[in-house]
Parts: sequence; C-alpha cells; structure tokens
Amino acid sequence: MTRTTPPRPLDITGVFPELTGLARTAFRLHPVPGEPTVHDSSVGGPLLWPADEPWPECETAPIPHWEANALRDIHLRRALLARSSAPPHGPGEVLTEEERETLRRINAGLDHESLPSGPQPMIPLAQLYARDVPGLAFPEGTDLLQVLWATTYVSSRDSHPVQLRWRRRVEVRDVLVAPPEPAYVAVEDLVPVPCVLHPEAVREFPPYQCLDEDLAARLLAWGKQRSRDTYWQDLSVVPGWKAGGWPTHFTFRDPPEPDSDELRCPDCAGPVDALLTVDSSEWDSGTSWIPLEYAEGAERPPEQPYGRLFDPTEVTVGRGYSLQVYYCVGTPSHVPALIMQ
Repeated sequence: MTRTTPPRPLDITGVFPELTGLARTAFRLHPVPGEPTVHDSSVGGPLLWPADEPWPECETAPIPHWEANALRDIHLRRALLARSSAPPHGPGEVLTEEERETLRRINAGLDHESLPSGPQPMIPLAQLYARDVPGLAFPEGTDLLQVLWATTYVSSRDSHPVQLRWRRRVEVRDVLVAPPEPAYVAVEDLVPVPCVLHPEAVREFPPYQCLDEDLAARLLAWGKQRSRDTYWQDLSVVPGWKAGGWPTHFTFRDPPEPDSDELRCPDCAGPVDALLTVDSSEWDSGTSWIPLEYAEGAERPPEQPYGRLFDPTEVTVGRGYSLQVYYCVGTPSHVPALIMQ
C-alpha cells in the first residue's frame, strides 16, 4: 500500500527564493510490520549477508543492571501481547495458560549471573536496496546498504554502536541463513519490529542549524508573524524514519560541540552527510506529516489493523529522540558519525 505525504501548505521557495537551490530529496521509509525477506528493503528484517563474511559484533557490551531478555523472547512476547490485545477480545483474554506462563517467564528476565561477558553480535537495523531509494548516494558499484547496531544503550559517545555495509547484491551468492544473535538484549526499545518499507520521495529544506544566520533569522521572524513556526513544523524536514535528505532540526546535541556544528568522519576527519534517521515515532499529533492513507476517516491498512501507526518499529531512541547516522563522503565504508537529538 502506498503512503502519501500530504501536500505542503505552501511553496516556501515563493517566499524565500534563496531556498530553491537548497532543496534535497529525502525518502520517508514508512515502515509497516510485516515479514520481509533478505531480498527486500526493510527495518529489522533479515539481511542479504554473505555466508563466509564475519558478522559484526559490539566490542563493548556491558552486563546490564536491569532486566535483560533473549532476542527471540522479545519477539515472542510482542507477538503474544499483540494477539491478546486484538479486538474483540480484552487484554489477555485469548492467551492459553501455557502462553501466560511463557509471558511470566519472559517478564522475569534472564539470570544476570548466567549472562556472558565480552563482545556480542549486533542486530539488523535496516536494509536498503538502491532500486527502492533512487537518488540516494550509493558508492559506485554498490546497490545495497545494510545497517546494524548494538542492543546495549546506543549513544553517539559509544564506540562504534552502528556499522554500515555497502554491497553489490549480485556478488552475494551464498547467503547466511542463521545469523548469530546476542546472548541477551539490554534495551528492548532498540529491537525493531520486522517491517517492510514503502519509500516515498519528499522534498526537504535545510534545518535552521544548516542555514546562514541571516536567512535563519528571517525565517524565524516570518514564522512568528504566522503565529506558528511553519518552516520548522511543516516545510523543512520530515519526521520519522528516513534515508538521505537534510539532518533533523537540533533541539539539543549529543555529543555537544560548542565550537562548531560541523561533523567530521570519526576515521579520517573528512566531511560527512546525512544517511539515515532512526526516529522514535513517525509523526506526532500536532504535525501535518501524517500520510493521507492514515488520515482521520481513512480506512486503516489491512496489514496493520491493530498496531500503533505512528510507532510501527517500536524503536525508542533514548527518551523518545532520534538517532542520525552520517556517512563519510570520501570513504563511505568508514565508521559512521552519529548524533542523538
């Protein structure tokens, strides 16, 4: 099912012509819970991974002091809770006693004394085929991007919590069927619900921090005259999971950079650009970005009858923030730069 962003309330380039040359194309990914395969673009789905290539690990995986669970148990609990809450039943009404006991076991968590120390395998975060996001900057000779991350607390201060792989899909002949899984998941909010994607190309304009001070000030003044910051909320950067485009508006920075807002590659200090935004929700109740198919009065998509449309992946970054992944323009295989905001 296609997802369509509503038309913008106005063409901002008619008010500020100097923005015309600053427009970029971003791809709203519109994730929807499903059963993606290795041949699909996805969030949290299986990867087209070579059988003879080592699987990435998180080198710093501390034993958590709170509840930890096995990855498969997290998916099982979500499935049981989703089924038990589905109308016309009330919460828990359709679970068998065996399933209730399974939930009690999972909710109790793993025995911390049995958790292994040391590196733990990462999990798939996203997979993007170039055919689904035409115009996204893939390195020459590649047509597949894979993003993995750690299941411990993800922060831009962590040591390599996110890894990128750029591939040429036809070169992957023998696919890894059973990727290794972490022995435990420290933060369930970092485990995506497997989602199929419905990418949509949208036009974006720079956030305030990427504009020169004069233009940013004039846009702010224009917004005050309208009693709403229309540029910030409706015209510049789309919310939700997306690929490419402009960075998200900064409300704070992690890590803070008091001397400069310019990001650099962690490996070579070269320039970086926005690649992927991992968001804690697709929109909020006050935005104009809700897809037309989800608008009030529209029929809810049959493939997602009960899920939270604004939070299909069930990923929460920090306290409801977003994680922005930047790739090295000169050498895309370098470690990505990260900003949580």
